[in-house]
Amino acid sequence: MNVIDEYIQEFPLEKQIRLKEIREIIKESSPQATEKISWAMPTFYLNGNLVHFAQQKNHIGFYPGESGVSSFEDKIQGYKHSKGAIQFPDNRPLPKELIQEIVRFRTQEQLNQ
Repeated sequence: MNVIDEYIQEFPLEKQIRLKEIREIIKESSPQATEKISWAMPTFYLNGNLVHFAQQKNHIGFYPGESGVSSFEDKIQGYKHSKGAIQFPDNRPLPKELIQEIVRFRTQEQLNQ
């Protein structure tokens, strides 16, 4: 068991399912990235931090950085977001295609550094 597995197990089962789902989406979208805990959050790393995610009270916070938010401004209008974070509410399905697009975009950014 790794540290991200331990992080996920801290939550109730229904939240664990969603956390495992977002983790798999990220892994599929950037298979070369490695996993670690950074800033007390599950983090995917590729030539620097790629994306983070974390369970909050009523949503999963997804942290693709400023470019990962600003480049998808038109597609995230239905989600609460800030300069470097997007909130995926627990009462809605995770937007798999959107997460994939953002992670692939961030992967290319990190590879082109």
